[in-house]
Amino acid sequence: MSSTATPGTATPGTASPGTARITAVETYDIRFPTSRELDGSDAMNPDPDYSAAYVVLRTDAADGHEGHGFSFTIGRGNEVQVAAIDALRPHLLGRPLDALCADPGSLNRDLIGDSQLRWLGPEKGVMHMAIGAVVNAVWDLAAKRAGLPLWRLLADADPDWLVSQVDFRYIADALGPDEALDLLRRGRQGAADRTRRLRERGYPAYTTSPGWLGYSDEKLTRLATEAVADGFTQIKLKVGADLDDDLRRMRTARAAVGDGIRIAVDANQRWNVDEAIRWTKALAPYDPYWIEEPTSPDDVLGHAAIRRAVAPVRVATGEHVQNRIVFKQLLQAGAIDVLQIDAARVGGVNENLAILLLAAKFGVPVCPHAGGVGLCELVQHLSMFDYVALTGTTENRAIEYVDHLHENFLDPVTVRDGHYLPPTAPGFSATMRPETLTEFLFPGGACWASPPAQLPPEPDQSRQNGAAV
Repeated sequence: MSSTATPGTATPGTASPGTARITAVETYDIRFPTSRELDGSDAMNPDPDYSAAYVVLRTDAADGHEGHGFSFTIGRGNEVQVAAIDALRPHLLGRPLDALCADPGSLNRDLIGDSQLRWLGPEKGVMHMAIGAVVNAVWDLAAKRAGLPLWRLLADADPDWLVSQVDFRYIADALGPDEALDLLRRGRQGAADRTRRLRERGYPAYTTSPGWLGYSDEKLTRLATEAVADGFTQIKLKVGADLDDDLRRMRTARAAVGDGIRIAVDANQRWNVDEAIRWTKALAPYDPYWIEEPTSPDDVLGHAAIRRAVAPVRVATGEHVQNRIVFKQLLQAGAIDVLQIDAARVGGVNENLAILLLAAKFGVPVCPHAGGVGLCELVQHLSMFDYVALTGTTENRAIEYVDHLHENFLDPVTVRDGHYLPPTAPGFSATMRPETLTEFLFPGGACWASPPAQLPPEPDQSRQNGAAV
């Protein structure tokens, strides 16, 4: 952990000396040994240790509220993500809470616009994810101070204020402030009835828990059967390592769940464009609902070519899309059928508001990525806001669900009969349990002290660049 409680440079303003402020920014390198059971395994990431570069914003407010946020990684390199969050500390220390919580977009603009940090992006990569972590922590703090879960804070907010939180730079050719405001005003119609239905039924979910690539066919069958019994109408399988294996696993899954359940497949960026087309067509007899991340998330035209070639199989992507600008291009190019936001990949709630508005403008359903520690907890708020106060529908929409690590959060997700129930506790559901921060702190936490973390094999020093030396 790295932390400080020494006030730093405050943001310019007229706050009085007695105004509550951020007094400390604490960071933690938290890692869970999910690789030991191959939870989360896929064709590109065979041994992930789900991890969080975790940040806590401490304040001197009388109410005692704190802001919690994190970036998600899968193990090695999480310390780099923590260091990136640490680099943002001077922008946070001393900020007056009233002004910050009234306008989280001000922090978002300051961090993205920092004239030196910006060179490390701009608006992509480790630094952008660090910005997302602290911006999300501010929204967590704002929702706690308002006494509302984040989805309610957003859904109840004035549309003009929500538009003020969106950065329209580089997306104004596709969506401008006036059109966004119109979408939000129309989205408010009937919001009260949708809130009631959300509380009664919840928001649709699909589960990836049966489909990790490292699982045996027996475990796949058991978990897929259990998922259907638990009310899920869609599951997802990881694919892309071996075509014969994928055909067998799809056949096994289809036999387990029957014809009435959707089976999505996820290649995790494994293929070139021609491979993606060939592989997806080979899986087509088993009726895959969508092919997810069939190629590089940066390849807009590649996704468009794949979509044209594999229809009616849908194309989905988004968990590694680095910013709203790439999402804009995917939508403009007609490259995706399903847009997958991630709560921790881009620059926080503000940027995800922009992406949700873009999806609403283009009429593309949003099915968020949530396959990682804490991502289910976060992204449920964004989808519930979208349903209640923007698009007004859950048709062809579902939030990913994985049944891992929720017990580490004070406000874990609740899924019943294949639906997320709306959170009721104030905040962004991001707060980890204190004992989690102790046990899974890397490398000194009890989890990692014994047995030791598994390290990658040493490289073969007798070979260089693929040739014997």
